[in-house]
Amino acid sequence: MMALKVEVPIACFRQSRAREYAETYLVPPPSTVYGMLLSIVGETNRYQHCGVRLAIAMLSTPQKSRVIRTFRRVKKKDIHDPTNSRPDYQELLTDIQFIVWVDSQGETQQLGLSDRLQLALSHPHLIDRFGGVCLGESRDLINAIAILSSEDKKHHLSWLIQDEDGFLTLPYWVDHVGSQGTRWRRYRQLEFAQNWQVPELAWTVIQSV
Repeated sequence: MMALKVEVPIACFRQSRAREYAETYLVPPPSTVYGMLLSIVGETNRYQHCGVRLAIAMLSTPQKSRVIRTFRRVKKKDIHDPTNSRPDYQELLTDIQFIVWVDSQGETQQLGLSDRLQLALSHPHLIDRFGGVCLGESRDLINAIAILSSEDKKHHLSWLIQDEDGFLTLPYWVDHVGSQGTRWRRYRQLEFAQNWQVPELAWTVIQSV
């Protein structure tokens, strides 16, 4: 098991049911964090590390703002047709800082995701990958990612824990072709505290079924 501290200046975790107005979740969904971790190790097959467990705790309270931007939707076969793009509002979060714990004990792979992350951070020249490391959209580049240090443990945490009565419904697996295969769980955030022991309900198993 390992823990990583992640800092992202700006990002949008677009709500799955949002349409024209691109609302954002207030915390990074487990599916988005999983995609980021795969990007770090250069893994393009998202089924490769099914069974890994992730736990997420916020270090900051991101501020939400709203911008207007151009969205592209394929309405006409001619990609240059002006009806394929239109301005819409999008919510953004700034100052996103969180910790993600990665537990590979439930994986069937000989080399689990946590092992590959350790290798990527200690020997990055051995990793074959492409593009920037982002948290969600390709625009939302990560500012810093590092193995958790003892100095980091002086901060307070806000755990994301599973709760059937929670107000946050977040995807832990996303169907990029249609919505039928998307998987959800309900969560709530604990108040900021200095308890660094991972609560059992904070763990989310990444799986497609």
